[in-house]
Amino acid sequence: MPPNSDIPRTRTPRLRKPNATDGAAIWELVKSCKPLDENSMYCNLVQADHFRDTCVLAELDGDVVGWISGHMIPDQDALFIWQVAVGETARGMGLGKKMLRHLIERDASEGATLLKTTITRDNAASWGLFRGFARSIGGTLTDAPHFKRDTHFEGRHDTEHMVSITLPAAGDIKRAA
Repeated sequence: MPPNSDIPRTRTPRLRKPNATDGAAIWELVKSCKPLDENSMYCNLVQADHFRDTCVLAELDGDVVGWISGHMIPDQDALFIWQVAVGETARGMGLGKKMLRHLIERDASEGATLLKTTITRDNAASWGLFRGFARSIGGTLTDAPHFKRDTHFEGRHDTEHMVSITLPAAGDIKRAA
């Protein structure tokens, strides 16, 4: 868009369910958000298609700038968050927290009493996001080693801590940002 264009650009990301056609853009976003693990483009396509009700895509001025992949854990009342990606152009807007709130307010998350994710000890950005999110909804955050470096990753990946956040009952979510 030309710099002097009369078309206003929005600074409020649009949150929506992804579609299979978003797979390539999601893959590119995740690749640009180091140190996130890169999945295959096909994996992101399947997430956007099969798990669209528990994933969220954020667009800003028509560009994909945010992504959360998640799913309900079978036989548990828990929404598992696999990855949170926020592109450079959308950082500092609180987009990660907005996308998480959007997900827990969806019908697909209605039965969830916990939000779970795994985080390595050195991932300060993720710890900050999930601690801030827990505070903003009035939830309690706990963590424990889950996927261990030597037991699960043959020494090739740091231990992933299972982070659990209690979710308030529908309608009881704190309205703080």
